[in-house]
Amino acid sequence: MKEGNPVHRSGFVNIIGRPNVGKSTLMNTLVGEKMSIITSKPQTTRHRIIGIVSGDDFQMVFSDTPGIISNPAYKMQEAMNRFAASAFEDADLLLFITDIYEKYEDNDPVVQQLKDSEVTKFFILNKIDQAKESDIEAHLKWWSERVDFKAVIPISALKKTNTELMLEQIKVALPEGPEYYPKDQLTDRPERFFVSEIIREKILEQYKQEIPYSTEVVVERFKETKTTKGEDLVEVNAIIYVSRETQKMIILGKNGISIKQLGTEARKSIETWLESKVFLDLHVKVRDNWRNDERMLKHFGYEN
Repeated sequence: MKEGNPVHRSGFVNIIGRPNVGKSTLMNTLVGEKMSIITSKPQTTRHRIIGIVSGDDFQMVFSDTPGIISNPAYKMQEAMNRFAASAFEDADLLLFITDIYEKYEDNDPVVQQLKDSEVTKFFILNKIDQAKESDIEAHLKWWSERVDFKAVIPISALKKTNTELMLEQIKVALPEGPEYYPKDQLTDRPERFFVSEIIREKILEQYKQEIPYSTEVVVERFKETKTTKGEDLVEVNAIIYVSRETQKMIILGKNGISIKQLGTEARKSIETWLESKVFLDLHVKVRDNWRNDERMLKHFGYEN
């Protein structure tokens, strides 16, 4: 960098941790946009999703990874674990996030991975708005005694407590580097990906038990057009894949009432996200045991 020019810092900041500790909430808070879907159910995030925060003298490329699953039951979950594991390998900075409810043992593989990793690491303790000060201090002490973190930051991602402080510390910790993406770019994913994620979010919210985990959503058609009145319109055709015929019947509901409700809620959220009118057409297809079908998993993007 030429003498006299301001230092530009940049790097890849990977967010790791178990399911449901607030990784996606933190990602959305940091980026200031809805990059990752959020529900109260674990294993909501299935793919690595990039969100970009840029300023005149910095660029932070955040990566929200699936939660680490201790005993994967399907090849899909094994692929999700590979996404999570790769976060240790290609980061300039790791944000390890846990919350005030989680307990780790000394022999947990994640503790050892963090010890062994030579990447700069931040410890992020989430949900402090729900904890006593003594509990917060106990968590910080336990982890500080086991892993060499560059920074230890208690936060509430939901209430944005200490998140600005965290951003400042991340900026300082990043190396000098180039602009990896245009400054106005927020993610590397196309709009149709986020549309499929919004539909999947609504499935997670509407259906119970195994149904949400047996579904995958693929947007087959995403076309920007105009209404007869000249208003912006996005036409979306999406397929909801399930593992069994009985699951298809549950998604559809009696006389199609359930999928109609799903379509209404998804369309509203997609319209808010795209800031456009949306025509949404949903269909359900059965692909037996797709979570263990390598060809289907590849089609759905479960590759590292």
